[in-house]
Amino acid sequence: MLRIIFLLSLLFALSNASVNDFCVANLKKAETPSGYPCIRPIHVKPKDFVFSLGTPGNTTNIINAAVTPGFVAQYPALNGLGISTARLDLAPKGVIPMHTHPGASEVLFVLDGSITAGFISSSANTVYVQTLKAGQIMVFPQGLLHFQINAGKSNAAAFVTFSSANPGLQILDFALFANNLPTDLVVGTTFLDPVTVKKLKSVLGGTG
Repeated sequence: MLRIIFLLSLLFALSNASVNDFCVANLKKAETPSGYPCIRPIHVKPKDFVFSLGTPGNTTNIINAAVTPGFVAQYPALNGLGISTARLDLAPKGVIPMHTHPGASEVLFVLDGSITAGFISSSANTVYVQTLKAGQIMVFPQGLLHFQINAGKSNAAAFVTFSSANPGLQILDFALFANNLPTDLVVGTTFLDPVTVKKLKSVLGGTG
């Protein structure tokens, strides 16, 4: 009986979700596994559906790049829609290091400059690399390691969209060298020498 009640409740919740046109997040409430509670439609304004990514990010850092997110926390109208967005800014020599999004595929649209981007397949470690100009797009399948590098001598910018409200992020360099994983384990699993590992840990703030 309890199982039947649970299933009916789930179906009712899903039916409600399917008939709602939108669910602008009420960020004052706690987030749940299905997202944030909705602001009552009577209180939703046209401006709630608008978000700006027009301001370049601060690229004065170790990677000479910046990522400005447009996730639910910044753009509440995305709540429940299963998408998110961000802006990438890359100064000359700027790089978004090798990373992965476990929860989403990504589409990159180059706005200004030129960007060399690529990903590595999981089946045969095949590398797919392309230098993109303004107006071109490239897709990065979910979960695969990928990167972006400024390919020019001037600033480059791009917009990215994700097929999930929470794409997740793991940067390979930081995962290896920005934590307390012992140096001998990093050496043993990467075939790098101890001097190089310690140097990278020092640069990225790791210990061990």
